[in-house]
Parts: sequence; C-alpha cells; structure tokens
Amino acid sequence: MKNMVSFILVAAAITLSAPASAQFAKPEDAIKYRKASLSVMATHFGRVAAMANGRVPFDAKAAADNAAIAEAMSKLPWAAFVEGSDKGDTKAKSDIWSDSGRFKDASEKMQGEMSKLAVAARTGSMDSIKAAVGATAGTCKACHDVFRKD
Repeated sequence: MKNMVSFILVAAAITLSAPASAQFAKPEDAIKYRKASLSVMATHFGRVAAMANGRVPFDAKAAADNAAIAEAMSKLPWAAFVEGSDKGDTKAKSDIWSDSGRFKDASEKMQGEMSKLAVAARTGSMDSIKAAVGATAGTCKACHDVFRKD
C-alpha cells in the first residue's frame, strides 16, 4: 500500500510538472513549489545516503524505493525558477537567471546522476550505491556553491 501511494504521488508530480510554470500566480507560489520539490528530493536522497554512509542499516528495497522517488522529484523544481522568483523567501542567487545556461547544465547533470543512483539502488549493490551517492552529492554541492545563497 505504501509503495502504491508513493508511486501515485510521484506519477502525479511528474504529470503536473510540465505545465507548472503556467500555474504560478505569484513568484511566491513558484518559490514554495520549488522549495517543496527540493525538500522531498533531499529527504529521499538523504535516506539512501544515510545507508551508503553506514548511519542507518542497509535495506535494499528501501534504498531502491527512496532513490526512485528522489529521481522523480529531481525533475520538478526547475520549472519554478521563473522570472521574479529571485526575491522573497529564497536562497536562490540572481546568477540562476543571469547565467541560466550554466544553471540548466548543473540541473541536468544532477538529474543524470540521480538517475544513475536509481539504477545503482535497483542492483542492491552497496558499492554501486556508495559511488552513485558520492557522484550525486557532488552535483548538488557544485550547484549550491554557485547558485545558492548561504
């Protein structure tokens, strides 16, 4: 039942992400949307990373499930970086808009690594998961270093 609910939520999120930018009545709405997307992604990625780092016991099914959710969520926040959403309750730097090509490249690289993590997690191999967690975390850090305010 839990997996079915997770699947439905992820499927709905993916379906709704394409027209997301048109749904933001105000810049604050876009900020809330992207913060929520990134928070859910980080939570599920963090669960896999905790297993890879030995902070929690390894559970192959939980790793695969969480990696799949993180992968799906990695596709959502980018539509919410709309014009005018650089002000307000956000840690987004203005470089996101002034260097949008570089930001897009960084987001696509992270999505690619998140997909590799999902593949690695499905194998159940802790060595593969550890390598993928490291690479994925590196893309997150690289983007934060350039595009996120402290």
